[in-house]
Amino acid sequence: MSAPKRNGSLLVALGIGISRVSGLLRELVAGRVFGLGLAADAFSAASQIPNLLQNLLGEGVLSASFVPVYSKLLDDEDPEESSRVAGAVGALLLAVTGVCVGVFVLAARPITSVLAFGLSGEKFEIVVDLVRIMALGMGFLVMSAWCLGVLNSHRRFFLPYAAPVIWNACQIIALYLMWARDWDLVDAARGLALAVTVGGLLQLLIQLPTVLRLASGIRLRPDRRDPSVREIQRRFVPALLGRGVVQLSAYLDLMLATLLATGAIAALIKAQLLYTLPVSLFAMSVAAAELPELSRLVGDPLRLASRSERGLRRIAFWMLMASMVSIVAGDLIIRVLFEGGEFNHTDAILVWLVLGAYAVGLPAVGTSRLLQNTCYAVGDTRGPARIAGLRVAVSAAVALLIMFSLDRVIVTLDGLTTSGGWISSAPLAESVRAVEGPVRLGAVGLSTASAVGAWVELLALSVRSRRHLPAMTNPVRTLGRPAAAAAGALVLAGTTRLALPDIPMLPDIRYLPDLSLLFTAGAVVGVAVVGYVAIASRIGVEETRLLSDPVRKAFSRSR
Repeated sequence: MSAPKRNGSLLVALGIGISRVSGLLRELVAGRVFGLGLAADAFSAASQIPNLLQNLLGEGVLSASFVPVYSKLLDDEDPEESSRVAGAVGALLLAVTGVCVGVFVLAARPITSVLAFGLSGEKFEIVVDLVRIMALGMGFLVMSAWCLGVLNSHRRFFLPYAAPVIWNACQIIALYLMWARDWDLVDAARGLALAVTVGGLLQLLIQLPTVLRLASGIRLRPDRRDPSVREIQRRFVPALLGRGVVQLSAYLDLMLATLLATGAIAALIKAQLLYTLPVSLFAMSVAAAELPELSRLVGDPLRLASRSERGLRRIAFWMLMASMVSIVAGDLIIRVLFEGGEFNHTDAILVWLVLGAYAVGLPAVGTSRLLQNTCYAVGDTRGPARIAGLRVAVSAAVALLIMFSLDRVIVTLDGLTTSGGWISSAPLAESVRAVEGPVRLGAVGLSTASAVGAWVELLALSVRSRRHLPAMTNPVRTLGRPAAAAAGALVLAGTTRLALPDIPMLPDIRYLPDLSLLFTAGAVVGVAVVGYVAIASRIGVEETRLLSDPVRKAFSRSR
């Protein structure tokens, strides 16, 4: 245990930040190659279907069940037992993953028909092909998550969270080569799927040497009789239900999006990329680094409550800033990143509206992540599972209530218009949904429903966590002051934006953002962030030091 404790969340954030930047670069290239058309929708749907394997067996579930037990073994300084347990868990995970990959490859057609039941015709056939190609790659990513659990328990945070850079790099190289050779878009989607698989293998291989060095003598041998392995298995199923239900919520969005007009799936994926960036950087980084430490404080409820509260305040500060920036400047950021080539101005408007709805739920999503880990640390995996199920049910109900009506609203450069009356509880005709046409707002209904479900989950988790830790302050109260600062900054940034000239989409096809657009986006985001930090500091939000202290130190050195 040679790595220091104090820099854990920073290293996680740094690793995630690097990998997310590479992911943004990947999507920037992919957006210009595919736009929001047929190939983009097919690849977005196909990438999510085998990704179910990674999300159910991978990082979140494995960390919740494996890391607390393995961390305690490391504290007991029994390297032989800890290595045996890590190897047994790895062997069991490898066996389950191998079976699941085989099922996805052999049964890609029926699985796709269930998980993407709204697809038909050419799009359905393309998705089936892509699922078969990517299934093996997702298996490699599941085993990468096992490496992440081992490394995190040893307080090696940077490598596992930065490893996805190589996965993204493979896809970027493939996209560039296919664009340079002017591949057909459907063939390009197949080539990109192959790059996903190759990248997954490389992501696993880059972590294995460090895992083998830290867990010396590790052997991939199943041992279900070991008490620690049985304890991990006991925790695994409830954690699978809890984290799995959350992942199934994303797949429910995918399934419902297949009932919407072409472009909805790709718009959701692009918005989710931006929406999950602050969650990964500022919530996952804190939650992932805190889980081993929280597990070590189970015998001291007061210290456990205090540490959880400190993490919640940090997450609330970052989440509310990200939410405010996404709402006031989301369309500018999206245009800078994606607009050009096949991705046009109306596409950008749709992705922004989807992102803005997601952003309303960002504070709830971020703080819920740490509350889940607090429950996992004290051995409660069933409570978060039931609460996650409630979240999914609420999100699905709200989505079905509003998404079909919004799918009748069309985005144009002159504003919004409706087709055939917008109030409806039934999907558009298949002949309208299956072809590329005008951009419609159905996907906004799904992201709005997701935000509602996130707040329901936060309220329920707050009650649950305080039952375990009565000394903990109500987690919802940690959002109060940052929310006030975000509201003030939103007004400042919105006023700044109104004072700046609008930047229309230029008529020619462009692959690089316009300089005036870059200036406007930078100005609005800058005012939003500076205003938020200034107001938050004024009203006593201590977490402003996370930004202000490094700036003061840098300024002092420059003098």
